[in-house]
Amino acid sequence: MVKLQVWEHAALHMDTVVQMKVVSTQNEQIVKHALGLAFAAFRSVEEACSRFDENSELRHLITQIDIPVHVSPILFEALRFAWEVANLTNGVFDPTVGHIMEAHGFNRHYLTGTKINSAFLTSSSISYLDIILDEEQRTVQLLKPMVLDLGAVAKGLAIDLAKKELENFEGFIINAGGDVWVSGLNEREEPWLVGIRHPLIKDELLCTLNLTDAAICTSGNYERISPTIANAHHLMDPRTQTSTNRMISCTVVAPYAMMADAFSTAVLILGTENGLNLLENIELHGLCISPALEVFMTKEMRKITNLVLHK
Repeated sequence: MVKLQVWEHAALHMDTVVQMKVVSTQNEQIVKHALGLAFAAFRSVEEACSRFDENSELRHLITQIDIPVHVSPILFEALRFAWEVANLTNGVFDPTVGHIMEAHGFNRHYLTGTKINSAFLTSSSISYLDIILDEEQRTVQLLKPMVLDLGAVAKGLAIDLAKKELENFEGFIINAGGDVWVSGLNEREEPWLVGIRHPLIKDELLCTLNLTDAAICTSGNYERISPTIANAHHLMDPRTQTSTNRMISCTVVAPYAMMADAFSTAVLILGTENGLNLLENIELHGLCISPALEVFMTKEMRKITNLVLHK
């Protein structure tokens, strides 16, 4: 019987450390080649969807107003899914919040420190409805000047593309700064044990889950703090144009990472009751933490979660 081997690698992408572990009986050359392709998926998504890189496809798109622009499959898929989530939540989740992000100081490239400021003014009345998508032609038309932000879907999309490169192996995990995909079994031939960090204590866990073939993503108001505005963070409510504080964090388990990524953000903005009702309606699992450290979960999430919360 061929023994299972473990390969691990990490790299910096999308303002976070991306870690991958593969468990397989296949040879080293095959595994390393697949890992290279998986990390390349992160580079491709970043090149297409980055709001912070003046040379990205997204930055090029927002300079072209009221004309259909042919875009890459990666950028189109990110925008299409962001638009659908925005439509489902009546604009509570909205990819046109980039100008609000810039106003709150989230406008520096994480590697170079270069400050990005849009060269045009945007209207406070813009929304996802000012984006026209043509799936047949794969074009995007922006009806008004806007700054698009795909931070709530791009990392998930990169994970989903990376997992396609690794799906022939017996087991693997992709961890992009706490946004995780697990497949198959770990090196002990058990489901993967995934921990969710305590929202207020960095080195403690809130809970653990035993998962396989699923994505789990967390959005928290502690992750990125505004460098210019007191008590503000990166999770913006388009309705108020300020960061939301209805809850501290939200975790979603879903069959795709882009789905878990987007809905963890949407639910955090919606608030506990409306957010969990949304997850129940679309049959996703979720967990929310209030500012008082109260834990709220969907029915199915309760069945798979082991709480270890210490207030």
